[in-house]
Amino acid sequence: MAKNIYTHSIDLERKIIKNAPREIFAQSLKELPYRGYEVEKIADGTSIVITKPGGKSVFGRPKKEDFLVYIYNPLQNTLWQITHKQIFEDIQNKAEEDATQTKQLLSLLERVQNGEDPDDFIDEINALKFNQGELPETLLKVYKWIWGQEDVNYPNGEGRKMSWRSLLELRDKL
Repeated sequence: MAKNIYTHSIDLERKIIKNAPREIFAQSLKELPYRGYEVEKIADGTSIVITKPGGKSVFGRPKKEDFLVYIYNPLQNTLWQITHKQIFEDIQNKAEEDATQTKQLLSLLERVQNGEDPDDFIDEINALKFNQGELPETLLKVYKWIWGQEDVNYPNGEGRKMSWRSLLELRDKL
């Protein structure tokens, strides 16, 4: 899988924002000042990082509350702007390896999609063991922030619903 990785140093502020229902989480994100934030730590030493503003434009007008979501590797000084397609392909590969564990992963993703914070059920996440792809913890925490980004950009929930729909279809096939 080709990754859109940027090698660059970044000055980050550590920020902890618990997941919450869509409207509440989106409001917390709108209140963030412009800059880079380390918002999640991952067990493998990487982090989830957001930068605000993100640069999205609609009809030529910038969305001032937009932000970008990255997986940051401090050892390699890289920022990976992971995409829905890359996450979906990773989960599809996991399904080919172990359908039962992938169903559990998708159930945990649904909990995040519904506003639960991954750190609140980290033991269930860490119980999942796959031989390939990203850590389940990474996928859950990065989606928390991607969905938050979609909540800011599409306040009626359509963004989050579009990405979740393909994951539901995959779960129904398992």
